Amino acid sequence: MIGQDQVPCLLRAARGETLDRPPVWMMRQAGRYMQVYRDLRDKYPSFRERSENPDLAIEISLQPWRAFRPDGVILFSDILTPLTGMGIPFDIIESKGPIIDPPIRSQAQVDAVHTLDPDSATPFIRTILTSLRQEVGNEAAVLGFVGSPWTLAAYAVEGRTSKSYAHIKGMAFSEPGMLHQLLSKLADNIAIYACHQIECGAQVVQLFDSWAGQLSPMDYRTFALPYQQQVVRRVKAKYPDTPLILYISGSAGVLDLMGESGVDIVSVDWTVDMADARRRLGANMVVQGNVDPAALFGSKAFIRDRILDTVQKAGRRGHILNLGHGILPGTPEENAAFFFETAKQLDQLLAVPA
Repeated sequence: MIGQDQVPCLLRAARGETLDRPPVWMMRQAGRYMQVYRDLRDKYPSFRERSENPDLAIEISLQPWRAFRPDGVILFSDILTPLTGMGIPFDIIESKGPIIDPPIRSQAQVDAVHTLDPDSATPFIRTILTSLRQEVGNEAAVLGFVGSPWTLAAYAVEGRTSKSYAHIKGMAFSEPGMLHQLLSKLADNIAIYACHQIECGAQVVQLFDSWAGQLSPMDYRTFALPYQQQVVRRVKAKYPDTPLILYISGSAGVLDLMGESGVDIVSVDWTVDMADARRRLGANMVVQGNVDPAALFGSKAFIRDRILDTVQKAGRRGHILNLGHGILPGTPEENAAFFFETAKQLDQLLAVPA
């Protein structure tokens, strides 16, 4: 049996244990702020090649591990990766982001969305996650991630990133039955994909419902929450002990509802004070976050103060230190290093109130 000292501290925090310091990782910690990543990107300009070629994806996933030794190592991939296996083709263009052409706008297109077979559609996932587990051992937890149904539907219906979400909201308000059918199909497939990641080695899975923060609380309860719950129910039925995290950008208006999703951990963005998040989510919910990514452009003293503020408000139990969104391109690497160094020294820097 693995002793407590051999269980990655991120998993211990996810269980709600009281720790001397919170575990720490960063969303998008493998990416454009690192020179080694930019060098590799220049050599392999296609994002899909970088994320779907196992050797490249493993190397990119491990770049921040080698540099900073975070407590979580996350699969380098994209939330759209499984869409092709559902019959929804896409591409990711470096300067434009994801493109889905044609976008899903008709009943016939919704009907054509089919059940995902992960080993056939995404064979590289097994190789990547298995290798990451072997590489980091028990020194860190390996995280997988998936897109949540509303956000995947938004990409599929809009066809690209959006500022107005006019197409997806138009479908929601004029043809809700068709959208609910699409959301349910996506939820079933995402549950399959999340379970597959767990089977391949992921010890934690984060659900990104990035665009759900654009919904009113009423519409979130109608079009996002039930399908988050559908994913969580299916995954928990098979893997009840695997922690699930939910992240939404701009979540202040729906934070309380996020706690109803069934996940084990709510990742809080920086628009919510951590003390307020704790109050709204309740003492039993594990939280993740929530330093503003732009804080990493500040001085080291500023970064340290922001970390301490977040950790003091979160307390010693049930907190995973992270940014409130992905680390920004152009962030000085030495500041990212300082973020991790400070996090690792928190047990010495202050006595965190329980």
